[in-house]
Amino acid sequence: MSNKDLTYKNIGLIAPDILLPNKSINMYKWATVACDQYTSEPEYWSDVENIVANAHSTYNLMLPEIYLENADVESRILKINQNMKDYIESGIFTEYPQSFILIKRSTPYSPVRTGLVAALDLEKYDFHKGAKSLIRATEGTVTERIPPRMKVRKNASLEMPHIMILIDDPQKTVIEPVADKLSSAEPIYSTDLMKNGGSIVGYAVNQNTAPDVYNGVFTALENLRASSDGFLFAVGDGNHSLASAKCHYEELKKAGLPCENARFAMVEIVNLHDAGIIFEPIHRVVFNVNFDDIISYFIKNGCSVDKEAENTHVIPYITKEKQGKLYIPKSTHMLAVGALQLILDRYVAETPDIKIDYIHGDDSVKELANSDNNIGFYLPSMDKNDLFPTVAEKGALPRKTFSMGEACEKRYYIECRVITDRI
Repeated sequence: MSNKDLTYKNIGLIAPDILLPNKSINMYKWATVACDQYTSEPEYWSDVENIVANAHSTYNLMLPEIYLENADVESRILKINQNMKDYIESGIFTEYPQSFILIKRSTPYSPVRTGLVAALDLEKYDFHKGAKSLIRATEGTVTERIPPRMKVRKNASLEMPHIMILIDDPQKTVIEPVADKLSSAEPIYSTDLMKNGGSIVGYAVNQNTAPDVYNGVFTALENLRASSDGFLFAVGDGNHSLASAKCHYEELKKAGLPCENARFAMVEIVNLHDAGIIFEPIHRVVFNVNFDDIISYFIKNGCSVDKEAENTHVIPYITKEKQGKLYIPKSTHMLAVGALQLILDRYVAETPDIKIDYIHGDDSVKELANSDNNIGFYLPSMDKNDLFPTVAEKGALPRKTFSMGEACEKRYYIECRVITDRI
């Protein structure tokens, strides 16, 4: 059965042509963490730059989002585009045609996570509110965040996935059988990951290496879709990156330009019930804020501060000199994150020079809140078993509702794929 045949069997998935660096490349320096991490920690990215130095690295093929608003962003994007072309032309890649990559990721904080690198059909994805598509966003999409990310993708030759897609497969029929059958296979890469990222091992899955396993993925997903009521894939991480890929594809299609490669986006698919999938809250830190002013704003909006109230979400806060609890009425929003975000969004809109950042990890919140005029808010975690039913019934959750692990547990860029039809 050909790849094209398997693509359009109602599951919106293909085994893409994957590029991996050849054996001459230092994989430790090649792999770097997702661009949307450490967005308030420039020292992290400075360390990465020093580690990579002049080596071939995915760091040279991506734009950390901490630099999205820098004055030199356009020149950075041009350099990234050129680096992609140079890497392709220099012959550093080995191609794995029509392949999945089974990955096993170990981190310092959670059990091993098993995933399958594949590509999803953007025709079957809709990030808009109320979407009933096969592939759905799990959080609200901020449309203003899409154009800057589209600039990075517009003239890019390659994509690298930091998008993580969840499937609700409690019987473990899709990914786990692949892992079992490849348990004694030879990996195509194995490396430690820089900056406390743990380690990762990857195995190729295609018609040549394991035809039964390869075809079994499609069959299992067909069966899972039949019982999914039309909701098969949930975006766990990288929602705005997938939305940007969708918009880029739609622009090419509208202009009548070649777009078969751009129609698909490479992702890592993980079972929601994998032991390595642990939902962590995404906290908030507000910068350049007057403490008394923001506290007064919460009180004006029906909240209580440091005074317990009934039927409220309890959200601890921290500053350089103070710690306490914020009580927001549950009538504001059914989720604590939604209630806090609604009020913070209004406050930021009404107050100049205020900035919110979305922080993974309690220690990072404490560190950032230990500066003058900053305040951090600790949010509770969400039960991962509620994800599919909640999104199916209520639609996308408030943005940045949950994170799958700490920042250093996020996807590291390793696999690449050609996304332009114009090379």
